[in-house]
Amino acid sequence: LQLVESGGGLVQPGGSLRLSCAISGFTWDHVAIGWFRRAPGTDREGVSCIMNSGGGIIYTEAVKGRFTISRDNDKNMVYLQMNNLKPEDTGVYYCAGTQSMFCTTVQTSYDYWGQGTQVTVSA
Repeated sequence: LQLVESGGGLVQPGGSLRLSCAISGFTWDHVAIGWFRRAPGTDREGVSCIMNSGGGIIYTEAVKGRFTISRDNDKNMVYLQMNNLKPEDTGVYYCAGTQSMFCTTVQTSYDYWGQGTQVTVSA
């Protein structure tokens, strides 16, 4: 499983960004794709998760109501739409994948990781 993130950048507080995760190289029926982030000086944390089939979606409390995860199975893409961004959303955002029947934002559950894309929220 290969994952490549894109879409990061510099945005002012209150602004929006859409991150993309291009996925390839899998043949499993059930795949969980998660978004994680690492803020400067902190540990990596789970942000959101979506299953490749079915309705499983998870958000961490800090992003509920502001971030939306979605998928396009035809294009093998997962997106993270981030609205009303705050300075504390700054960090490197990673997408990760694993063969799983269930969605999770526990990073040790994931076997495959992208290289990350930088998101900076600053005035």
